[in-house]
Amino acid sequence: MTDLVERLVPDELWVLFRRVVPPAVVTRPQGGGRRRAGDREALAAIIFVATSGCTWRQLPPVFGPAWPTVYRRFAQWSRDRVWARL
Repeated sequence: MTDLVERLVPDELWVLFRRVVPPAVVTRPQGGGRRRAGDREALAAIIFVATSGCTWRQLPPVFGPAWPTVYRRFAQWSRDRVWARL
């Protein structure tokens, strides 16, 4: 994990976030695929987009997950009302 991720998502925020985010259901019927991108890295990337004014496509690769992954996570967490509960 990078220093940027730890700065954008300090341990106190991460503890609160884990309380309100629903558990991820990973389905891979064929048993393959990539490992799921980390929620903390995705959250840091979402915070970066929200505070910097950059677009999803301009998201720097330093966060790890690609911008479509981060956007999908943002959309899912929005549907799950994570932001309101946080």
